[in-house]
Amino acid sequence: MSKRPLILVTNDDGINAPGIRSLIQVMNEIGDVVVVAPDSAQSGMGHAITINSTLHLDKISNDSEKQQEYSCTGTPADCVKLAINEILERRPDLCVSGINHGSNSSINVIYSGTMSAAIEAGIEGIPAIGFSLLDYNYNADFEAAKYFAKKITKTVLKNSLPKDVVLNVNIPKLSKKDIKGIKVCRQARANWQEEFDKRKTPQGRDYYWLTGKFVNLDKGQDTDEWALNNGFVSVVPIQFDLTAHHSIQYLNTLNLDD
Repeated sequence: MSKRPLILVTNDDGINAPGIRSLIQVMNEIGDVVVVAPDSAQSGMGHAITINSTLHLDKISNDSEKQQEYSCTGTPADCVKLAINEILERRPDLCVSGINHGSNSSINVIYSGTMSAAIEAGIEGIPAIGFSLLDYNYNADFEAAKYFAKKITKTVLKNSLPKDVVLNVNIPKLSKKDIKGIKVCRQARANWQEEFDKRKTPQGRDYYWLTGKFVNLDKGQDTDEWALNNGFVSVVPIQFDLTAHHSIQYLNTLNLDD
């Protein structure tokens, strides 16, 4: 009898968010599950790690469920680091992060705690996938997301991933029957046109709320934004080597050390 894969589950919306509870259900059908996730919401934390304060882990009892669970006072990246170094007795076969409440397509991947957790696992040489549903509602319907998360996870476990690559998976806010399929894409070139809503406290001190509008500058039909807007699940392979390799030759012509 073959050994079931060990799957590390994490997220950035917090250990009690409906998205991660849905992902745990799916992963329990596939392998042995260990959950290490933030004890509160950590959205937009990017790849932040905790270095100036202590971290705490609490083991959670789930008598009716199969998985081991730990809540962590740190960031999503902290959760993965602690899981690998302090909790797991062997390296996981896969790390999955999510299911995020909201999009992590295009430039959002830079800010995403969901994807940073997956990237942290990738840095450690562990195949990893981040899952996001394009629905910010806390009580969103995760049934279609669960179906595609299971499908993609089983494929990755069977075939593995290229070295130093993790997957950014976004699922449109549609029923399973209305989703047209899965498209492997590139990240769309887009950004946020940001504004700050400036207000005053009763004591007269200024404070700010960050607001903004997402602007897709990319008209290509091979992008994650195109796929999602046209009813497909988008799968973008992401690397954590940020070197602009195509610029090295040009920069060498500048004789920077003269």
